[in-house]
Amino acid sequence: MDKISICFLILCMVWPVLSKTTIYDVTKYGAKGDGKTDDSQAFLRAWKAACVAETVPTILIRPKKTFLLKPLTFNGPCKTSRVYVQVLGTLVAPGSKAEWKGYPINSWITFLNVHGLHLLGRGTIDGRGSAWWPNACLDNAPPGSRCKGPTALIVRRCDGFRLQRLHHLNSGGSHMIVTASNDVRISDIRITAPGNSPNTDGIDISSCKGVQIRNSVIGTGDDCIAIGGGSTNIAITGVMCGPGHGISIGALGHGGYDIVEEVHVKNCTLKDTTNGVRLKSWQGGTGYARKISFSRIRLVAVANPIIIDQFYCPHRTDCQNSTSAVALSEISYVGIIGTSTTDDVIDLSCSQANSCKNIVLDHVYLASITRDKLASVKCFNAHGTASHVKPALNCLLK
Repeated sequence: MDKISICFLILCMVWPVLSKTTIYDVTKYGAKGDGKTDDSQAFLRAWKAACVAETVPTILIRPKKTFLLKPLTFNGPCKTSRVYVQVLGTLVAPGSKAEWKGYPINSWITFLNVHGLHLLGRGTIDGRGSAWWPNACLDNAPPGSRCKGPTALIVRRCDGFRLQRLHHLNSGGSHMIVTASNDVRISDIRITAPGNSPNTDGIDISSCKGVQIRNSVIGTGDDCIAIGGGSTNIAITGVMCGPGHGISIGALGHGGYDIVEEVHVKNCTLKDTTNGVRLKSWQGGTGYARKISFSRIRLVAVANPIIIDQFYCPHRTDCQNSTSAVALSEISYVGIIGTSTTDDVIDLSCSQANSCKNIVLDHVYLASITRDKLASVKCFNAHGTASHVKPALNCLLK
């Protein structure tokens, strides 16, 4: 492709933003884009110039280039009410643990206090996380340490955040954490990592209000989407999940008091996941999770299709023996169909002190993937009603 054609291609991809903003091309600030040179400082120079601009800026990351970035933070607030980052090329993290020496290992790319951040484009954010998956600890970590690889993208205190069309892959830890941010829209993205890659959550949401996640494909080694404490008004629609651990609320209560409210998951498909739709909380926690709905969900070969677990303790060591838990109420499962790779297709295990209340199941049809096996259900301290459920759910308390 000649230079004129490349320029025309870039123009077509960025024109909706280009016509309204001032462009800050990272290559004009020294970025090489050869996949070998550390381009971190060039990106920070472009960010510094864009953040103080009087007109709405667009930071341009060109296509057909690969930019190696060491861990870095893009700080705000910026002068304008919106900041665009147009990712058309590929961003890659350091490929070995040795290259992280001298840097914090909890995160790779962080945006902090940037109001109106728009992260757009058809480019790729590659966490190159395979070095972390066998053992996420550094060599000098104390024996027995439980470590997690770096989160590829952290968005903190960024109201009005928008994320569209990007491909996120192979993070060392969680692919994306969005926290303490309101009015968030994530759509048409793809997140991929091997099914056996540990702790590689797709999207983790916490302490956020007003989040929409739409029309995306997420397949990782952990939760496709996890909703943490402090989150309200969360809408998840049109998500294809698998492999992974499913779509989860929690785990709640590990740090004490947690609340989650108005979470609605609909028109989603989960395939070859460990769990389907799950609520999980630690024993001993306080707070509540309420007004939660799962509707029009299709499950294909899912190990645990519907699960409430108020006795969550994944490592099965140092588990609390407490009757208290985050209170769960007003939880509905409507129009859920599919198959399970295990016999227990519905598991509602609630604590004694804070039993689950006002659970509704309606038109829920689940079966074992093995034709000659009968699917089963179980409940513990779960209160609610069930209609048009197969297998029959007779264990709910009134």
